[in-house]
Parts: sequence; structure tokens; C-alpha cells
Amino acid sequence: MPTTPMTPLARLRDTFTPAGPPTPLFGHSPRRFVRRLPYAVAMVFVAILLPVTVMFLGEGYHLNPDLALVLGLFQVLPLLFAVRRPLVAWGIAFTAHTVCAAAILGFPPGPHPQPWPWTPMAIIGMLLLLLAVGLRERNRTLIAVWTLTGAVSVVFQLIAPGRSNGSWVALLVIGGVLLVIGGLLRERAVTQRALAEQETISEAERSRRTLLEERARIARELHDVVAHHMSVITVQADSAPYRVEGLPDAAREEFASIAATARESLTEMRRLLGVLRNEDTAGAPGTADRTPQPGVERIPQLIEATVRAGVPVELSMPGLPALPQAVDLSAYRITQEALANVVRHAPGAATRVSLSPEPDGTGLVVLVVNAAPERDTPPLETGGTGHGLVGMRERVRLVGGTLDTGPLPEGGFRVAARLPLRTEEEPPTA
Repeated sequence: MPTTPMTPLARLRDTFTPAGPPTPLFGHSPRRFVRRLPYAVAMVFVAILLPVTVMFLGEGYHLNPDLALVLGLFQVLPLLFAVRRPLVAWGIAFTAHTVCAAAILGFPPGPHPQPWPWTPMAIIGMLLLLLAVGLRERNRTLIAVWTLTGAVSVVFQLIAPGRSNGSWVALLVIGGVLLVIGGLLRERAVTQRALAEQETISEAERSRRTLLEERARIARELHDVVAHHMSVITVQADSAPYRVEGLPDAAREEFASIAATARESLTEMRRLLGVLRNEDTAGAPGTADRTPQPGVERIPQLIEATVRAGVPVELSMPGLPALPQAVDLSAYRITQEALANVVRHAPGAATRVSLSPEPDGTGLVVLVVNAAPERDTPPLETGGTGHGLVGMRERVRLVGGTLDTGPLPEGGFRVAARLPLRTEEEPPTA
């Protein structure tokens, strides 16, 4: 979209507008001494220049003592403001110096003429302010400040050429040098901050690349170790009815169930490997997995597979409402993990699975309770890593729900999750 060109007045106003927030000079330095240095320098020069300026204006330039005090305050005190707003401080002090030079014109020079239009104290104060302006403001502002100082000096020189001793030339030369030095230091500091930010971004990118490489390595290991064995199980289960003669129908059905379960496991593992290998975890267009994620409608199939594994399961799913996608997937995964734990640690234990909405309709309660395992049936695993419970807690946390797990007093285990039906990621389902 084209921008409207600025008028000369707007450009002038922008030139004399302070750049950036009123942060202290050297405020980005990591060393405390450097951050405090501008305040110390300003207070020292104020303590020295203020009494000397007031006395010199009264005695050397014959100004009224009250006028000398007022002009001295406006000339020197802006040094304290220059730490945060050097351009504003320079504007106040420069105006006071100009008024003072005009006021001195009203008095005849004494037997010992003093420097004019700028007093020695004014030159020292303005040089400090010019350095502060160079450290903070933009280049066009520095040029404008130096040009205005030189223009006023030339005007006073033309008004009273015999009164000036040429000290204003020293102010222009030294002031220009300080402006250039301040500008160079400012640009160097900006460049260093930009490099530091770029290094931080590069470090974050390196960490991201390391994470992606580790995920790719895990994906390769999962594929090499798990996929091979699951494929062998599938092939053996499918070919068993043809390799073994005289199998009863029940055994054939059992082998078919084993093959179907193995295929489903392979499908879900391939989906997981696709996520691990995908560099764009946010799901870039064209890279997202378009396979529908399982939900509560597939829990009966899950229960059927668990029953075939020798665990009697009772399922209760009365009148479930339409669920948000995140809640739907979380409910299925929590039930799946809880039943897998029962199969591993409590084979043959009577289990009850219940999914029911809360009375007020704000949440879904997922409950998986198993009794104590049968004594004559040893567990498939005597220990565990706890990753299953950690995964359930993570899924519940992502949808803003709560999870309660633990052993029962009479034996067995209980998993109870409450999943809100309205998540932060999804609007309420109509």
C-alpha cells in the first residue's frame, strides 16, 4: 500500500522527535558500572557548572543576579534529563543559551571582553549534550542539531561581529566531532544487539534441528525394531491356518483376530512415525496426516480385542453427546492405555469401563476400574516405566481436564479422568 508523502512541517517535526523510548544511555550494558556512569557524569558536571555559570553571568556579563540564576538553571539542569531524553535536554539548554546570548547584547562589553555568543560554561554543557544526542538520535536529527547550532552562531556573529571572539567555531568543530563519535557508537551498539538477537535465534534454530534429528532417529529405531516384529506377527497369524492342518474354527478366528490387531498396531505406529519424521509439527499444508483419528465410537472394538486377550470387560456408554475432536481422541487413548495396563499387569481381572457425561453437561467422565488379578495368572510385566500414566496425564492436561489414578483398597486399580466438553482450542460443538 503506497504511503502518503510527508509535508515539510511533518518531516521537520519528525526530525526533532526523540527516537525510541526514554531508556537510559548505556542502559543495555550488562555491567552495572557502565549503566550508572551517565548519571554520575551528569551530576558531577551539574555540581560544577551551575554555581560557576550563575556567578560568571552576574560578574563577568553584568546580568541581574535573579536573571543569571534562572538562566543558569535552564542551561545546566537539562544535563540531568539528558541521560534519558538527550534531544529534549538539548532543546531546553540551547534555548536558554540563545536567550542568554541575546540578553548579554543589552549590556556593553567591559574592559575585559568575555567569549560570546556562547559562554565557556555554555560550550562545555552543549558539548556534553551534543555527545548524548549523538549516542541516542538518528543521523538526520544529528545533522539538524548541528546545523541549527551553526545557524544561530552565524546570526549572532552577523549581528555583533566585533563582540564575538570566534569561540563558536570551536563549538561547531568539536561538537560535530562528538556528534560523529556518538553516532558511530550508537550504530555499533545497535549492530551488537542485532548480532546478539541473531545468535539467540540461531541457537534456538540449532536446538530445534537437534530435536528434529533426535525425533528422526527415534522414528528410525521404532521402525527397525517394532515394525519388523509386528509384520512377522501379522504374517504368521495370517498364514497359520494354511501352515497348520486341522485347526478348529475357534483357533482360526483367534489367529485372524491377532492378525487384525497387529495390522491396526502397524497402522497407528506408521502414523506416529509420520509425525516424528515431519519437520513441521504445526502441520504444513500437504504434510498433515489425513487419516481420521480414533474416537469413542471405536471403544467397543477396543473392548472386543481386550476380551479376546482374556480380560472380561464391562462397557457402559450411555447417551454420549457430540464431543470435540481433542476430547474424543483423548477419551479413546486414555481408555486404550488403561486397558493395556490391565492386560499387562492384571491379566484376567474383571474390568469395568464407563464413559458418561456429567449431569450439567460440561464434561465427560472416563472411568476404568479393574479388580485384583487372579492369583493363578502371573502378570505379563512385573514392572513398568510409568510412561502410560504420564501420557494419560499429558492428554488430560492438554484439554484442561483432571486425572485421578491409584490402587484400590481391596486390590485392583482405578483410572478416572474428567475431560471438559469445551476446550480452549475448539468452539463448542453444536
